[in-house]
Amino acid sequence: MVLSPSTAHFARWRSVVVLVVAMALLWSAIEPHDRLTWILECFWVMGALIGWFGWWRKLPCTPLLFCLLAAHALFLVIGGKYTYEFVPLGEWVQELLGRERNDYDRVGHFLQGFVPAILAREILIREQVIAKRGWRVITILAYCLAFSAAFELLEFLAALCFGEDATHYLAMQGDVWDTQWDMALCLLGAITSLALLCKAHDRELARAK
Repeated sequence: MVLSPSTAHFARWRSVVVLVVAMALLWSAIEPHDRLTWILECFWVMGALIGWFGWWRKLPCTPLLFCLLAAHALFLVIGGKYTYEFVPLGEWVQELLGRERNDYDRVGHFLQGFVPAILAREILIREQVIAKRGWRVITILAYCLAFSAAFELLEFLAALCFGEDATHYLAMQGDVWDTQWDMALCLLGAITSLALLCKAHDRELARAK
């Protein structure tokens, strides 16, 4: 198969971005604030990189989805490095706005819906799973909520297994409604993503065909 100039350029660009993510992961592994939190936060990125070098790079992926996944990976490794409670940027915003907590994790859960919504949408459209737009939207939102719930169950399991050692990973910061906030923000992120990016995503999917 002969690649077009634009396709070849995108392939090279993707390789550079993957290298940046890999270097960020290595940086985050150097003396993280809490090693357990780093493992629990960054194993998603480690798995993605292993999958990329193994077989994922051969799968079709729109530039939009690829950029979102890379940005999310960078967000995760930064959270793993400092723990979400002590990310410097979040602390700066906390001080600027007079917030009682570091909201870096709140942004993380918003992204937990924002990025997977486009991932689910791309899979559903490429595989022609659901043709009707309305049902596709409902399915994507349900998927994002299910993913968020699974993540909260993972946090629950970590708390059971590691006890107080998992405190930084849970990042509750004294908020008894943290789980509900996390799921609500995930849903809001998914809705926002579909509202803002569907047209751009459709154009990229059309070009890919």
